[in-house]
Amino acid sequence: MATAVRDLIDVSRDSLRAQFRRDVLTGLSQKRKAIPARWFYDHRGSELFEEITRLPEYYPTRTETGILMAHATRIGRMVGPRHHVVVEFGAGSATKTPLLLDAIWTAAYVPIDISGEFLRESCAGLAARYPELPIHPVEADFSQPATLPGEVEQHPRLGFFPGSTIGNMEPMAAVDLLRSMRRTLGAGSLLLIGFDRIKAESELVSAYDDAQGVTAAFNLNLAARINGELGGTLPLDALAHRAVWNDDRARIEMHIAATRAIEFEVCGRRFTMAQGETIHTENSHKYDPRSADTLLLAGGWEPLQGFGDADDRFMVILARAIGDEQTA
Repeated sequence: MATAVRDLIDVSRDSLRAQFRRDVLTGLSQKRKAIPARWFYDHRGSELFEEITRLPEYYPTRTETGILMAHATRIGRMVGPRHHVVVEFGAGSATKTPLLLDAIWTAAYVPIDISGEFLRESCAGLAARYPELPIHPVEADFSQPATLPGEVEQHPRLGFFPGSTIGNMEPMAAVDLLRSMRRTLGAGSLLLIGFDRIKAESELVSAYDDAQGVTAAFNLNLAARINGELGGTLPLDALAHRAVWNDDRARIEMHIAATRAIEFEVCGRRFTMAQGETIHTENSHKYDPRSADTLLLAGGWEPLQGFGDADDRFMVILARAIGDEQTA
């Protein structure tokens, strides 16, 4: 049977390369160095993240999977009998996607991810499982509005944003992202989104600084990527992974720390770091139900129903685009 996967829509590969260069140079030039977390995800970074999701310390993936399994039937009823196009933002390996595709009437699947090679691999696996389902992979930065394939325009859309990836963004940037998703999905759309909940500091820190060092390798892979793609000379042996809980901002922070004073170049520009100085690479904000609802409302989405686990570790919320007449 012919594959249902359409050709990869590469909407911005050149611009992604330019943006990576710009973000790295800008971030390293700041007094407090910082690089956006989305640049973790080259092919190797995506592989390492999949390893992280299987670690005993990393509860979000298995907890969210359990929530989706437990509530899939109810989610399907709320989405309704119309065939929806499922648009997954930051699809990665799409391991949770079948739980949603099996629960609703699906017209097509549009995964959007910044790593084209990894996207092809995950789509091939889904195509084998769903040979009749049209799959339209899009290589793009999902934080920007995307133009969806013309073949899906006639169907209502259901956005899927699992994994609490929304937590990687500062609240104002998260609101901007939700508004961007609203523009991408259009009128009559729904959004199923995951939020990690606030919990004990020890549990949070161990989830981002595991005993096997996989998260450290994931974080430090960003430095290796800068060296490989931008002609960087970062001394990898002088860099270390750091994960800390910032209680004031209710977030885990990941940093790359210099273990000694270093000098290096990126794209021909020279930078220095003192011993102990860091590059801030990721935030992972944690939410309670009220703050998650407030964020969604600010981003143009009306929360319809929240789904959680028995230990209140994670939550998945189904929301509707504000101002639409469609009911779920």
